[in-house]
Amino acid sequence: MDARATKRSSRSSACLRTPRLSIATSSVFARHDGSRVRVLVTGASGFVGRAVCSTLRANGHFVRAALRRPGTGEPVSTDEEIFIRDLGPGADLACAVSGIDVVVHLAARVHVMRETSQDPLAEFLRVNRDGTLQLAAAAVAAGVRRFVFISTIGVNGDGAERSDGRPYLESDAPRPHSPYSESKWAAERGLAEVSARTALEIVIVRPPLVYGPGVPGNFLSLLKWAERGVPLPLGNTGNQRSMIYVGNLAAFIALCVAHPAAAGETFLISDDEPVSTTELIETLARAMDRRARLFPVPRRLVRLASRVLRREKVVHQIFGSLTVNANKARERLGWRAPVERDQAFRDTVSWYRTRAQT
Repeated sequence: MDARATKRSSRSSACLRTPRLSIATSSVFARHDGSRVRVLVTGASGFVGRAVCSTLRANGHFVRAALRRPGTGEPVSTDEEIFIRDLGPGADLACAVSGIDVVVHLAARVHVMRETSQDPLAEFLRVNRDGTLQLAAAAVAAGVRRFVFISTIGVNGDGAERSDGRPYLESDAPRPHSPYSESKWAAERGLAEVSARTALEIVIVRPPLVYGPGVPGNFLSLLKWAERGVPLPLGNTGNQRSMIYVGNLAAFIALCVAHPAAAGETFLISDDEPVSTTELIETLARAMDRRARLFPVPRRLVRLASRVLRREKVVHQIFGSLTVNANKARERLGWRAPVERDQAFRDTVSWYRTRAQT
């Protein structure tokens, strides 16, 4: 790549497009009308984005991967890379969406461990709402057919308000509980307005916790605890949490790219069965040929400690329930998770062990 071109792209909002050699062999893909789909994937170098690009290309789609900068970690499976410094208001995104049929928008400001912004919600809104709508406007101007927006189950809530343990449905009233989920809900509302006045088809996907090879964050910590046999007070969590394997999520997003019945719909999606935190750690430990060292702690004592330590949110994520009903995806789109849960856990553990050896 021309160094001057790269430098020029970093000084402005313009994007630089470069062809890329095939990383994975693609089969001939048929859209529902028999033609090939040209897809722009934002956030392509992220945990989910990499899986989405690989899945789309394995199905024969043409994939243009939107990256913030060159050399972002491991190579992404893509036909073409495009470098966009910022998706925020004022960005020139015409070249990103030129010649594209479908946009899959994954790029976002996600949970920040050490927040430094004076107004976190404003910063989340700038990126996740305003940036999304800026991209949607560019898509409309370019004649893009469909916009698949990856939101979050947090738009529905965090499960804390559902003492009866009922799974979330697409029809439930939204109850976003954090600046991140509020910004995603604001983006959803804005996209609905775009769809109402243009021909752009909007598809909303709200996944729960995503896991699999390459997983960051709390799930990676669980893998470390399971491997080391750390004694944990998680012997009787009694909760149920929906999750989705990254390969299953990527397959569902690919389905939303092409299926006619996905247009104008919102989908909650997850693996086939929820899992308790206790069962999760035990399953991961077995896959590592380890024994989980879990001991029970009275739930009342856990709640008291969380209030004293001001860690209610973390404790709810571990002990609380959050489940989704994915029947709409199954009934409308014929969705079936291609990877069963036990195999998904084994694949995740296999990646973790390989990672630890490198």
